[in-house]
Amino acid sequence: MTVAKAILVAGTYDTKDDELHYLAEVIHGQGGRVLSMDVSVLGEPSRPTDVSKHQVAEAGGSSIEAAIASGDENTAMQIMGAGAAAQALELYRAGRIDGVIVLGGSMGTDLALDLCAALPVGVPKYVVSTVAFSPLMPPERIPADVQMILWAGGLYGLNSICKASLSQAAGAVLGAARAVEAPRRERPLIGMTSFGKTVLRYMVTLKPALEERGFEVAVFHATGMGGRAFESLAGEGAFAAVLDFAPQEVSNHLFGGLSAGADRMTNAGRSKTPQLVAPGCYDLVDFVGWQGVPKQLEGRPTHAHNRLLSSAVLEPEERRVVARGLCSKLAEAQAPVAFLLPGQGCNEWDRPGGDLHDAEGLAAFCDEIRSASPSNVALSELDCHINDADFCTKVLEIFDGWVAGGVIRKTL
Repeated sequence: MTVAKAILVAGTYDTKDDELHYLAEVIHGQGGRVLSMDVSVLGEPSRPTDVSKHQVAEAGGSSIEAAIASGDENTAMQIMGAGAAAQALELYRAGRIDGVIVLGGSMGTDLALDLCAALPVGVPKYVVSTVAFSPLMPPERIPADVQMILWAGGLYGLNSICKASLSQAAGAVLGAARAVEAPRRERPLIGMTSFGKTVLRYMVTLKPALEERGFEVAVFHATGMGGRAFESLAGEGAFAAVLDFAPQEVSNHLFGGLSAGADRMTNAGRSKTPQLVAPGCYDLVDFVGWQGVPKQLEGRPTHAHNRLLSSAVLEPEERRVVARGLCSKLAEAQAPVAFLLPGQGCNEWDRPGGDLHDAEGLAAFCDEIRSASPSNVALSELDCHINDADFCTKVLEIFDGWVAGGVIRKTL
């Protein structure tokens, strides 16, 4: 007999009691099981929850009494956020939950992001929020595979409008828990970054070549959230190696573009994962196309990739800043690093004759990489463009050498 999937329902039961019980009723009505978690501070739920607010606060290294005594709702909710994250992970590891749904306004959403971030990629995570899709949430706070729905008309009390959102979310998380094909570790996994097939093309050659060698390859779109997912998995040690060939999210973070967070290009090194690195699109800073060019990027060439995403070109001295930033991050790596430097350009738009070509800027970047490259990084200068076949040939040469030498594991 198949055991019904169990969903963790979390929220502030002192203020959202009716709404949270409604979520549970929908899940039960669809044949699921529910574990309830109270993350409130001041009030009490109408009936006991499976995980009490006292247990949550203790898991956050504190107590409800201390949270109340702080006299500050932000401090109190951070205690509860840390505890909720710890409790959710413990429940998942114990096999007691198959997915999670968290309900909240701005404070509940703040906590929900911590809770969901604690769970591995592949665990269904749903947030019903009055501030869904809001710029209040920076990319670095958003878990890699979270699902979010706007809690329309749901700031206070149940009504037919908010029930539509709540029932959809309840059905979605239970359906996801039933349908999810969790990541399998049947072959060693390679993490690769890119910026789409138009501007960077190496993945077309490298992905099948690496699969023929017995590896699984996951390619991440390095436009902010893709980088967050990549870094999340890298931090878990999920990759046998990374091919981080699109680090423009570092440039974005330095110059006010679509950042993936300050820890971009650090987690693989911390988890002792071998890294092959190349500076694909290092010279670009991405911004939201429909919002216009940000003030700090005005007066320079730009490329509209589509109506959502545009990119501005960095000036030569700014490229030197990026080069030093990349090298300083790689200097901390605790596993081998190979840096491939294509001397003829690092994205399709910067080829001679391209609308973003800047020979002076490329020369400045290459010069700074040579000067700043740390001793733990093996630098390979290539007389080709990043989208040329010679680039892929060199990547595979280094990769195969690392496999033969045991740097990259070929078995799980």
